[in-house]
Amino acid sequence: MHDCDEVMLKTDDALVRILTLESEQATSWHFHTAVTDKMLCLEGRIAIEQHGPQDRVVLRPGGRCEVTVERVHRVVNLGTETAKYLLVQGVGRYDFNVVDETAPLG
Repeated sequence: MHDCDEVMLKTDDALVRILTLESEQATSWHFHTAVTDKMLCLEGRIAIEQHGPQDRVVLRPGGRCEVTVERVHRVVNLGTETAKYLLVQGVGRYDFNVVDETAPLG
């Protein structure tokens, strides 16, 4: 988990938290083997970038996106202000598998 997390719920097979990204900050490219990510933008403007196939969804407050199991993705703050989003992960064991950004992504 990140320093800027606010955990709302944590069980063996679900994790709900609010994440904060500073100006132009992004998460690492990653995937999860058992959990689906469901994101709701709370503040700012974020992009959920995905591979396999390549896709980019831009969210403003109230906008939602879902990333399925094993789909390589990252979240990017598109603005100059702080962005926050609600992240619901489940149902299953949480993991965070970083993908080498220099490797070709499908």
